[in-house]
This record gives sequence, C-alpha cells and structure tokens, in this order.
Amino acid sequence: MNRTVREYQADDLQDLLAAWESATRLAHPFLTDDFLDQERRNIPELYLPNAETWVVEQDQRVIGFIALLGNEVGAIFVDPLHQGTGAGRALMDQARELRGNLEVEVFAANAIGRRFYERYGFQPLSESIHEPTGKTLLRLQFQTAIT
Repeated sequence: MNRTVREYQADDLQDLLAAWESATRLAHPFLTDDFLDQERRNIPELYLPNAETWVVEQDQRVIGFIALLGNEVGAIFVDPLHQGTGAGRALMDQARELRGNLEVEVFAANAIGRRFYERYGFQPLSESIHEPTGKTLLRLQFQTAIT
C-alpha cells in the first residue's frame, strides 16, 4: 500500500467528490438530498477556492481530503472503504503539523465523525444550531500539548 498526503490539485476533483459523497451519505443520513446536492455544487465553486486543501492518495487515487480555513477544519472526509485505515489520522496529522491547535464543527448526529474526533483528542467547546438544516452542531477543539 502506497499512501501519500499532498496538496490538492484541480485534477483531483472527481475523486475528491466521490470520497465526499460516499462518506457524507454514510455519516449524515439525516441530511436531505437537496442540501447534499447544493453542497456538491458548493465544494468546487465555493469551498475549494477558499480553503487550503490536502488529499490522501493511495495507489494513485484520492481516497480522502481535509480542507483548512486558518485553524478551522472546514471538512475532512475519507472514502468509507478506507475508513479505519489511518487515512483520516494522516490528514489530521498534516493539519496539526501546519496549524497546531485546531477547531472543527461536527453534527451532533454524526456518530462516525464524533468518534473520530474524540479518538484524535478533540474536546467539546460549544453547541449551536446549523441554520440551513436545523440540526445541532458541536464545536470541538484540539490543543497541542505544551511541553
């Protein structure tokens, strides 16, 4: 298995969207098709141009990505076939190396994401309501250890 974390390139878009779609449908069964269709359009038009995005590539195929907005993890998704293999941890390690302390928002109903962040060491910070969906969001924080 040959796995690499590298900066996103425009020709990664289709693999990135495929990983996003399969992972988001698994983790967010409570989101409507209309909302997901809009997000699918927003990724290349709005999110990618405004974020620092890194991909994890395995055997010349993008299997996941992380998008950073400053210290905020705007998105992290790994194809479900590759979840639990360390791909998500590799992406988060890259973000931590670049930024140190991190924050992320996750839907309270997203058990997969919440488990991942908890295992990584994120701590709860606050709760809010995601206006477009009416669902509860949790803001989590990861702080690097001070030695």
